[in-house]
Amino acid sequence: AQVQTMEYDDVAEELLKSGVTAPPTMTEMDLKLMLVELRMRLSGKMPGQTSGRKEKPASFGSKFEEAMWTKPAFEEFFNSVKATGDHNKENVVKEYVNNPDVATQRYGKDYRRLLREAEAALTAPPPVKSATLQFSGFPANMGSDACKMTLEALGGIADFECQESEDFPILVGRVTFDDIETAKKAVEQYDGMDMGMGSAIEMTSV
Repeated sequence: AQVQTMEYDDVAEELLKSGVTAPPTMTEMDLKLMLVELRMRLSGKMPGQTSGRKEKPASFGSKFEEAMWTKPAFEEFFNSVKATGDHNKENVVKEYVNNPDVATQRYGKDYRRLLREAEAALTAPPPVKSATLQFSGFPANMGSDACKMTLEALGGIADFECQESEDFPILVGRVTFDDIETAKKAVEQYDGMDMGMGSAIEMTSV
């Protein structure tokens, strides 16, 4: 919604959801300006702010959108298709991600290679550039110690930090293994695994 037309309470509520508590003495205009600034920060549009990735949405509008956010290899592949300027190929890939069976029936003959490349990009593990990984998705009820032991079973850990997510009953944190090979094993084994928490485990290289 446009900030200008929002009610005071709605503005305060949106700020609160982002962890910003509005002082009770603040005027409605100042409060709205604060929300405008917050939205700009989240979208990377603040002056002088380097344009990075926007805040990851809590839910996705389609399987394609989810793949673009959670699968770096697929994002890279789709951007390369986009760079060719072939809108037909773009649409075929989008449809394949959202509904693979229908897309394979429709385009399997003319775009067999493209569909094969799309599938390979979807299933490729995220690139691992260092021994440090950020993770999320392990069930909160397993606790920090059990989570560390699970990852330690793959190899030595040099550093580990973990906490419960404020939004979901899952653990989020960061782990640094003794070497990059162990980090690769962790990504191969756990990234994308569904633990029944409503979202799959995500492990990304830092």
